[in-house]
Amino acid sequence: VPAAPGRWWCRVRACSAPLPSPPRSPLLPPPPPAMDRWAWTKGLLDMAETLVIQQRGVRLYDGDDKTTFDSGTLLLTTHRLLWRDQKTSDCCISLPLWQIVFFEEQAAGIGKSAKIIIHLQVAAPNKDSGPYQSSKYSFIKLSFREHGQIEFYRRLAEELSQKRWERISVPQPVPAGRSQPGRVKAVGILGIERKLAEKRMETDKNISEAFEDLNQLMNKAKEMVDLSKSIANKIKEKQGDISEDETIRFKSYLLSMGIADPVTRETHGSGTHYHMQLAKQLVTMLHAPLEEQGGMMALTEVYCLTNRARGMELLSPEDLVNACKMFEALKLPMRLRVFDSGVMVVQLQSHNEDEMIASALETVSERGFLSSEEYAKLVGISVLLAKERLLLAEKFGHLCRDDSVESLRFYPNLFLTQD
Repeated sequence: VPAAPGRWWCRVRACSAPLPSPPRSPLLPPPPPAMDRWAWTKGLLDMAETLVIQQRGVRLYDGDDKTTFDSGTLLLTTHRLLWRDQKTSDCCISLPLWQIVFFEEQAAGIGKSAKIIIHLQVAAPNKDSGPYQSSKYSFIKLSFREHGQIEFYRRLAEELSQKRWERISVPQPVPAGRSQPGRVKAVGILGIERKLAEKRMETDKNISEAFEDLNQLMNKAKEMVDLSKSIANKIKEKQGDISEDETIRFKSYLLSMGIADPVTRETHGSGTHYHMQLAKQLVTMLHAPLEEQGGMMALTEVYCLTNRARGMELLSPEDLVNACKMFEALKLPMRLRVFDSGVMVVQLQSHNEDEMIASALETVSERGFLSSEEYAKLVGISVLLAKERLLLAEKFGHLCRDDSVESLRFYPNLFLTQD
């Protein structure tokens, strides 16, 4: 078709070929091309290329004019924009991201879908063939007929700011019958292995950065432990000048900040020696809480209390149990006790079991009957320990039980008190 004296222009027809534009006047300068940036492609990703997002129902505009690329799937990768026809999967065109100068949004209107307007650079002279050879516009429009333009716009902005296509060179397709000396394209298993190796390197880098942040947090935790130690010394120096309420408040602060110089495997090695030192430290830390709880505390509560006080130097359940087993061997004022039900508790050596049973019997006798939940609320201990105390009193014949669908209740054993 003649475009000007001595000049001809043409368009390649594929999928559904676009209608030709009216001829230009010979006095006008050559038009800035837009749709001629698109090139035919098979739609396969290169080895260094990654799919970012895709959206169905996208129509392409050549400037303000509609094209026959009517309804397709628009794909954004780290290197290109790909448009694939939803009806004919073989019809696929691509546009490199480096050709985008800037882009903007166009809001939806009555009967009009939202669009993204993309302004483009001049095409490379050695560009692969595409559906258009020339155009009178310097921009294209992407019409999102099934929505999704907001997320697509955001991801496109991220890729253009990161410019990941510059970090790893993208292998360009070689036309049939031509070869590029010295260039080896990674395909098949070799290409897959190379891509997996790159992902592993990126994962290792992210893990290293995460551990750097963790090390900084641990250093800050040690500073807080030193601060708690200095506060504890001040409390000892001014014991008479500090009120009881202030002492309780300071104790809560110290418990939140941690133990000064916690026993760790790095400082005391491993094995028996480590568990022996840990047992001594547990006795120092647990003595006051055990007295407040009546001389007995469940091992689960001990575990939570200990790790809360140790800060970043957390203790495993296995190490805690092994350390508690060392109490009696080291002749420390605590011991690890296992009830018949399997519940493990830490209790003081001075803890009097007869007094505990007598107290449980007295409380139940005053109320007539009690469940473990009710007894725990009255005495101020956990439900688990309350049940073990009542079961222990039952074992020695001081209480009887009534196990019904309502709950497990304990009653005084009248056979011991009445004829």
